Amino acid sequence: MNFLNKNLVISKSFQKIIKKSFFITVSIATFIFTVLPENIFKEYAVSYSFSDNITIILNRLIFIISLYLLILIIIYLFQNYIKKQIDIKGIGYHIIIKYEDIFHFTNSKKVIAFDECFTLTVGFRTEDIKPNSICGQYLEAHPLTSETLECLITQTGLKPEKSKSKFNSKTKYKSGKLIPRDDFLLLSFAKLDKIGLGKLTRKEFIDCLQVLWEEIDKYYNQEDVCIPILGSGITRFDDRTLTKQELLDLIIMSYKLSPYKIKLPNKLYIVCLKSDDFTLQKIGESI
Repeated sequence: MNFLNKNLVISKSFQKIIKKSFFITVSIATFIFTVLPENIFKEYAVSYSFSDNITIILNRLIFIISLYLLILIIIYLFQNYIKKQIDIKGIGYHIIIKYEDIFHFTNSKKVIAFDECFTLTVGFRTEDIKPNSICGQYLEAHPLTSETLECLITQTGLKPEKSKSKFNSKTKYKSGKLIPRDDFLLLSFAKLDKIGLGKLTRKEFIDCLQVLWEEIDKYYNQEDVCIPILGSGITRFDDRTLTKQELLDLIIMSYKLSPYKIKLPNKLYIVCLKSDDFTLQKIGESI
């Protein structure tokens, strides 16, 4: 029985589609039944043995079911294959989750996640920034030397943490802190382990987000801010596995609860490329 129940569960996103389709169907059917004369629904009899009243009722029922299924299919296809963004609005904030390449955004501040030591080497060693990551793409398009990084850190007034990184006892910075550079905000994100792998716990991830919102409040300069789904790359989580869907829900919830928000009319964009393990329609289901 438990097995059957598990497989019969309908996702929240599909439940919303079902409800929306129902209300639209009721509205359209009510309008049509009000405007069109009743005689139209007895012209095509399901069976000539039925009375006119039964024929009208059956034809109306067939019409409603057909209309409902048509609307359901249209909404489902639109939501899953055509719609490319979701808007979330609340008191004092506007979040847009969108299928997009972060580097295609203009007139906005773009957050690029580094590790806690702001590693600049792009390569394939364990401790390197991977070329296909957002950070790797950024460094290849906008080269950054250690000397320039030091100047940016000094200009920002960013102080290193007292303790050293587990990786080669390097200087590290608090997760969530930002370094402004032109249209980009360079983020100290994942902590490094002894071999240079980026790791976080769920709590550390949430703590990082809380710091990040405060930092964005300082540096967004009355522009839109665009961030990727942080942690969805090669960052490892020590205490549990978090899917891209769960990470996005945590980011959204953290921003909603934070006292630091981008003032309207500016918006927070959360972007990612379309993939099989993620859908805009399931936002909010993991919390």
